[in-house]
Amino acid sequence: MGGKSFRLGVLTLAALLLAAASEGAEPPPSCEAVRKVFQLRRLGPLGGVPEFPRAGVDLQVCTSKNPTCCTKKMEERYQIAAKQDIQQVLQTSSATLKFLLSRNAAAFQETFEMLIRLAENYTSTLFCNAYRNMAADATVHVQEFFTDVGLFLFGTDISAEEFVNRFFDTLFPVVYNHVINPGPTDISLEYAECLRAARGDIRPFGNVPKKAVGQMGRSLLPSRTFLQALNSGIEVINTTDHLHFSRDCSRALLRMQYCPHCQGLMLSKPCMGYCLNIIRGCLADLAEVDLHWRGYIQSLEELSGALSGAQGIEHVLLNFHSLVHDALVQARINGRELSEQVNKICGPPVRKPKQSPGCSFDQNKDNQGLKMFSRDSEQTLANRRNAEGNRSERIAGNNCSLLMSGEEKVPLSFKGKPFFSVEFISHLRLYRAFYGGLADQLCGNELAAADGLPCWNGEDVVRSYTHRVVGSGIKAQSANPEVKVKGTDPVISQMTDKLKHVIQLLQGKSFRKYDKWDLQHTGSGGGLDEQISGDCDDEDGCGGSGSGEFKRVLKITDRMPDKTNLSDVKQIHQTNDGSTLDKTGAGCAAMADYITFMLISLVILFLSLW
Repeated sequence: MGGKSFRLGVLTLAALLLAAASEGAEPPPSCEAVRKVFQLRRLGPLGGVPEFPRAGVDLQVCTSKNPTCCTKKMEERYQIAAKQDIQQVLQTSSATLKFLLSRNAAAFQETFEMLIRLAENYTSTLFCNAYRNMAADATVHVQEFFTDVGLFLFGTDISAEEFVNRFFDTLFPVVYNHVINPGPTDISLEYAECLRAARGDIRPFGNVPKKAVGQMGRSLLPSRTFLQALNSGIEVINTTDHLHFSRDCSRALLRMQYCPHCQGLMLSKPCMGYCLNIIRGCLADLAEVDLHWRGYIQSLEELSGALSGAQGIEHVLLNFHSLVHDALVQARINGRELSEQVNKICGPPVRKPKQSPGCSFDQNKDNQGLKMFSRDSEQTLANRRNAEGNRSERIAGNNCSLLMSGEEKVPLSFKGKPFFSVEFISHLRLYRAFYGGLADQLCGNELAAADGLPCWNGEDVVRSYTHRVVGSGIKAQSANPEVKVKGTDPVISQMTDKLKHVIQLLQGKSFRKYDKWDLQHTGSGGGLDEQISGDCDDEDGCGGSGSGEFKRVLKITDRMPDKTNLSDVKQIHQTNDGSTLDKTGAGCAAMADYITFMLISLVILFLSLW
């Protein structure tokens, strides 16, 4: 601390001495100090710098009545350096903000990828534990579905309605082949195609597909928009970091930063008012970004608050296996009616020799459990989608032993933190006025002399700056005495339009189209489609009717176990009065429940026929 004070005192004394020398109108005895700085800054060949002051009749910006240490070539080099200096200061001032956005964008993307893979594991494990005979066939479609989820989340032009319906369309032939109308051989490809096309009319899964469309749309679209908005913010900062300066601005920067060198005033700094006029003039376009940048930060903050909870991506993805479970129960219960409808549309089943192996999921063999993917930098979602055929063959060969190699990583919320970091939004809020106060920040922290010290006013070292100091923005620059601002930079105008568009997306006008898919049924008195709508069913232990609405909550431990199956997922059915029904063992226990349910159904059917 003492060293800094000493150096500051030395610099202040030197500035005062230089000011006194300037006020005496005495030219520098030699240009040695100018030559040293010119060489240290590597601004050009040293041979072009005079050893002693000379008449500067050829200078265009750094003109002076006194002899000067500058030449026209030096003036050109100084002008380039002045623009580079201000761009460096701009990049330094925005570095923390850009790092904040880029770091969190990368963290969110990585967490999204982990959630997708974990949700895929849960859904595949559902088939391996409860529907072993069709697990190999179903797992292929599960993988395709979650690949589509990732492609949608990271910007591919595909709708949630499209890929959700495609999943249930492709799942229906598998369910028909193994659950609704099982036979000694598989159905033919042509018959399976007929089932896929007819799924929307037959509705074997009741309202579950519609509910899945609504949940996926309301959770994935805001998450995708949030991630895209972060990347757009980074793009805006990168653009403003490399701002194009006009000719008049470049000359003003040269006059402010390097013209003192020509008179040997190496330590002088510009007066605060002088600096503000020049920097506000040069950054007038950025001040126009301020209003939209404030709206961008506010919209990010508002959307982040709506991304958690029951409609958040984490809750929806990690509970998707429950919707699939409900869809399968729906199809099993209505099996006879579905077979009749299928026969009317597609005719009797056409079968071929069975080729698909059964599920040989062995949790004890070679310690093969379901592990989370680590992020593979060489594998994109797009080439993963293109390689589905090869991957399907591998999965069918490995059956249900989905060993996912790599270092296990845990998403943010699995460590007890909110999925969308409150700290991130709090830090981002500090930069709400970044562009509006940028000129003041640069002059106050980097460029201008401290109050009370002699300073450079563009012509000489003085005690204070006497010209009018203008405000920020394009309109205010009409009275700027130092810089002429002619109009708005078209590149900055494009960035402003981009921010406007991002704000509209963040405000969620496109999110509302998924509200129509929100099918939640409470109480009793509805048909079978309402009773098994994806929220609850009898096999989940919800009991009879009239007991109020049940909500399924998924609890995740702080660290995911190496072996993951449905018995590792604790499901709690919560009633309106706050009581809970704890259900575990959704793996083997689920199979036992199905067998018991089918036996009871057969007995009831037999008695009714009797």
